[in-house]
Amino acid sequence: MSATVRVRRRAALATTLCAAVALGATACGPFGDTGPEASGPFGDMSAAQILDKAVATTKAARSLTVDLDTKSTDGPLKGYLSTDVQGLCAGTMTIGTTGTAEVIRPADKAVYLRFDEAFLKEQSKGESAEVQAEVIKQLKGRWVKTDANDPDAKDMLDLCDLNKLTADFEQDTAGAVEGAETTVDGRKALTLTLDYQGGEKDTFYVAMEGKPYLLKIVTTGGDEPGTVSFSDFDKPVTAKAPAKKDVMDEKSLG
Repeated sequence: MSATVRVRRRAALATTLCAAVALGATACGPFGDTGPEASGPFGDMSAAQILDKAVATTKAARSLTVDLDTKSTDGPLKGYLSTDVQGLCAGTMTIGTTGTAEVIRPADKAVYLRFDEAFLKEQSKGESAEVQAEVIKQLKGRWVKTDANDPDAKDMLDLCDLNKLTADFEQDTAGAVEGAETTVDGRKALTLTLDYQGGEKDTFYVAMEGKPYLLKIVTTGGDEPGTVSFSDFDKPVTAKAPAKKDVMDEKSLG
């Protein structure tokens, strides 16, 4: 199971909570030999050692922004979220071809969600016209507040938990192979690849200037291809609670 797939599955947990609120209601090991020794900023480190260092460096970040764009049997999923080690989190998720949910996790132990009309229509599909109209009337343009300790909210917050998010990078890197140098958003990067049984492959992009952060992971092959990019390492996360006039408590939903 690739790193991108594991991150995508954390994101998928959020869709379950979003749907409920809107309605008011064995890894596969890599194979192959270690690639050739790297040159440049990594000296004589092997590809596996470089990847281990990149994972450790990224896990040590106090904050980062994750940009997720993946596909699965359930459809496409996109997300853009900034999070830190204290649990602050803010961003958006787009589930399917349409429908976006905004997420804010400030420091007040609450989670705020706001859904666009396309999202609300999709999640209330199958309900009567009256119910659909009421859902849109109640929630369009409004933030829904729920307790961060709620079991469903905890599932969703896995994606906003930096420690859990970066824990997904842990894997056997013995089969890593060094590739070409390239750039990611203007930053010089080294590519490293891991092949898995079944034809799935992860390509990792490691920063070659400054700290060796993971800048991007691209998964190809398999049933769940996708891309996860990382940026804004150690930058403060802005996650302020919305104005009270724009918020309704989940408990008030019918």
